[in-house]
Amino acid sequence: VQLQASGGGPVQAGDSLRLSCSDSKRTFSNNGVAWFRQAPGKEREFVASLGYRSGMTYGDSTKGRFTISRDIAKSTVYLQMNALQPEDTAVYHCASCRYSYDCGGDRRLYRYWGQGAKVTVSS
Repeated sequence: VQLQASGGGPVQAGDSLRLSCSDSKRTFSNNGVAWFRQAPGKEREFVASLGYRSGMTYGDSTKGRFTISRDIAKSTVYLQMNALQPEDTAVYHCASCRYSYDCGGDRRLYRYWGQGAKVTVSS
């Protein structure tokens, strides 16, 4: 497994959680990265993306509450999630883009996908 997400778990509405995605083969090295999520019975949804040097994009449902960041030296991507709501319940997947720029929400641009981290938010 190249990309491994961690940090998920059960939380209450209004809580915060930080997900991490480590890259064992350094596929993040010069590439854009992103988080997507998939709730039961729904399509995979774009959460946030980050270019290697610049550029950042958020999905409409997470803008203002979630923050994506990366530690290039550690080859790790983070997703800080604040003010969590039950509708944020999903399996969260990290992804590595084929290119160095901010790849946004187009799933076709992502080459590697991590195993998901499950987040469950109860009201």
